[in-house]
Amino acid sequence: MTLVLENLSLPARIRPDAPMSDDELMHFCARYDNLRIEREPNGELSIMTPSGSNTSRMNSRVTRILDEWAEADGRGQAFDSNGGFRLPDNSVRAADAAWVGHLRWNKLTEEQRKGFAPICPDFIIELRSPTDKLPDLESKMEQWIANGAEVAWLIDPISRAVSIYRRGDEHAQQPELLADPTSIQGSGPIAGFELVMQRIWG
Repeated sequence: MTLVLENLSLPARIRPDAPMSDDELMHFCARYDNLRIEREPNGELSIMTPSGSNTSRMNSRVTRILDEWAEADGRGQAFDSNGGFRLPDNSVRAADAAWVGHLRWNKLTEEQRKGFAPICPDFIIELRSPTDKLPDLESKMEQWIANGAEVAWLIDPISRAVSIYRRGDEHAQQPELLADPTSIQGSGPIAGFELVMQRIWG
């Protein structure tokens, strides 16, 4: 399949002539490894620019803190923004940080783990960058929850706010909004995880 992105104004959505398989998408992402690429449920590809330096700095800290907690906690695996997951709606998405419990992760074969793992993370974090439109991110958070995520945090450095989405309660549609929180406490599958926001904002 030939699809060229040169001279394309980003961010953008494009529809291939035929939907890409997981293997085709994997090779396509490798070809354009300087971009962030996700597959929508309808087969369209969302093409995004890399994060700016400050967003990258914050995201690195979020990922490191989650990974250190996951290792100490011992109940699951943490993933960074390069880890794509094939969700039940056939989309392929990568959160800025994600966590999957060992019980679910260990059910996957080694071959499944090599590609876009066919599993929705139990917990995800998305970090808004200056170029992200908030409604688009809010829609993405709802999609994470609809596909099986138990808890999802949307961190917005622009307004210094955090929206918490939870599966199976009223917050699934109306997230809990925390204005300039000192820290965020994990719940459900990530009970015991804490993100001290000064480590992110600072």
